[in-house]
Amino acid sequence: MATACAAFAADPQQLALALKAQSQFDRVELAPVPVLPDTGSCEQSQAAALSVSAPEEASLLFFRKGYCTLAGATITGSGRDYLAAAADFDRAIAAWPARLRKTGKVQLDEPVSSGLRVLPWIARLHGWTDDAVLEAARREIEAAVNSPSCSSNVMPAQQCEQLLGTGRQWLGWIALRGNDLAGAAKNFAGRRETGWSQWVEGRRVFDLGNYAGAVREYGGAIRVWKAAWEARPPALMVSLGPAPDLPVALADLGGAQLLAGDAKAAIASLDASIKADPANPRAYYRRARAREIAGQAELALADYGMASRTAFANAKDLASGEAHLYRGIMLYRRKDFARAEDEFASALNFEIAGPQRGDAEAWRHLAAVAGGACGVARESLDRSLAGASPYFPRDEARQLEASCEPTASAKAAER
Repeated sequence: MATACAAFAADPQQLALALKAQSQFDRVELAPVPVLPDTGSCEQSQAAALSVSAPEEASLLFFRKGYCTLAGATITGSGRDYLAAAADFDRAIAAWPARLRKTGKVQLDEPVSSGLRVLPWIARLHGWTDDAVLEAARREIEAAVNSPSCSSNVMPAQQCEQLLGTGRQWLGWIALRGNDLAGAAKNFAGRRETGWSQWVEGRRVFDLGNYAGAVREYGGAIRVWKAAWEARPPALMVSLGPAPDLPVALADLGGAQLLAGDAKAAIASLDASIKADPANPRAYYRRARAREIAGQAELALADYGMASRTAFANAKDLASGEAHLYRGIMLYRRKDFARAEDEFASALNFEIAGPQRGDAEAWRHLAAVAGGACGVARESLDRSLAGASPYFPRDEARQLEASCEPTASAKAAER
């Protein structure tokens, strides 16, 4: 503040603008949860001060303007505002060399604040997440985190360190998005208060088949996320980090509970997931499997139908391998094995995620075996089980294999 006042001391009007800009920025910066009128006033006052500022003040004022715009964006959710904040942070970095006046022939060298270096990428990750942005953000945030510098007077050292911590969270999130669990765990290490380290551990033990352990870790992460994110709006520093997708997290928790043998808890978690986001077909599918295990056959059939309809609704041009998979399971449960087999074949003809492709293959052979084509189909079913997901009913398939008696027509077809 003293630096700003000295720069404007020759002009009372400029001094008044500097004081107003400082006080309105302080109101936003010091509030755990800023409010929209304050963020808007702060943006305007920084812009006014910039219009009459000396070059050495531009970096600081662009930083403040970007910070207030970013705080407002976390309230409105506006992608345009996030990108406007990123642009102001870029300007602050570009103006950094002019921050210090030259003294004779000596130019003091001060590295750009690492907190400022991560801010434009935090803003962009909120506003836009295509592959090019993700890669650039990973590269730039990683460079700032690996060479930290928090000694400048642009922001307090504690705030700079908090922003670097947020940058690490984004690095972990990018790794998790790419299914790099080791990289995600490294960046989330020591940050259990964010919930992300528990989530990554849950993913790790789930992949190892430790479903009870996954339930424990997923549940811990979701409790942290609910406490932090269900406030509207959450604290600013929380808002700057990657936001968890709670409906998807609840669906994953329900899936782990199902595989751990607790169908009742699974149904409750999946109910909550569907209530929060009725457009997730996998939540309906997992609830259908849980209801089957709980003996709720009709409700399970209804959920398979909902899973298929929801997947079709989400699909482009009604081309959805996932939707055909769920419709096939519904037909299989109705003992319409021939039509079910056709649906599973259709699922394999469309784009479908890796684990679901394995399921569609196994279900197709299971429908063939259930329809009486025992010989080759039984061998194909046995081979396909290795590629099926944990949600595929392996025990049911083994029992059908053991009891398989081909019909006369099936015997003739196989000959």
